[in-house]
Amino acid sequence: MHPNPYDNLLVQRTLAPAARTATANGTSVDRAAGGARFQDALVVIDVGVVTDGTHTFAVQESANGTDFTAVADADLQGAEPAVTSANDDTVYEIGYTGAARYLRVAVTVAGGSTGGVYGASVVLSNPRRGPVDRG
Repeated sequence: MHPNPYDNLLVQRTLAPAARTATANGTSVDRAAGGARFQDALVVIDVGVVTDGTHTFAVQESANGTDFTAVADADLQGAEPAVTSANDDTVYEIGYTGAARYLRVAVTVAGGSTGGVYGASVVLSNPRRGPVDRG
């Protein structure tokens, strides 16, 4: 039987959709959510209109959910975007192949007085224990 997405995927928000003019850190996403111990993660950054500034996104990882560091390029599939008004209104996808338990997305804003609208989520997949518990 083919596994269905509802039983094998969990979407967790890290940066709530908002208009931003300043640097921000997303909330921590636990890859062991609900005891599932997800083996794979896909970061999705959904960018609306950016009116000014450069909004540079970074995927960060942590072993404890508190101390975050930048993910090594070798553990990413795709590039972390630097978004301006020239490349806004786009959905960016970045695969994570590292082993850290916690992930988040951070954004650094330079030169943004009116800013941009965006949010980011982590799609967790391939749980070691399923189906996914949404309770």
